Amino acid sequence: MTKRTTRRTIPTFASERAEREYWETHDAGDVVDWASARQAVFPNLKASTETISLRLPSALLSDLKVLANKRDVPYQSLLKVYLADRVSRETIGIRRPSKALQATTRAAKAGATTRRARAARG
Repeated sequence: MTKRTTRRTIPTFASERAEREYWETHDAGDVVDWASARQAVFPNLKASTETISLRLPSALLSDLKVLANKRDVPYQSLLKVYLADRVSRETIGIRRPSKALQATTRAAKAGATTRRARAARG
């Protein structure tokens, strides 16, 4: 004798936030019949990123790699986060950089000051 389970219906949500809160506390297995699910294929889906070439001072790149290593993330990903943060702040008119950006900026300025001092001596 097989046990037949009754599936609940997915409720209607007033907002995306309400839906998010619902799914944080409920299991989709209660409302979705995974046995009848089909794999989705999107053959015309295009990547949402573009490849660019960017020249950075060696000291800045080294600092970025150190910061990324401390966070255990790829440096390219950390750079994207920093860029997105800054662009978003500039777009909404906030000129004060985030604390993470301030630390990176301080390191870059320190490197620039050191290079200027060497050039003046040289």
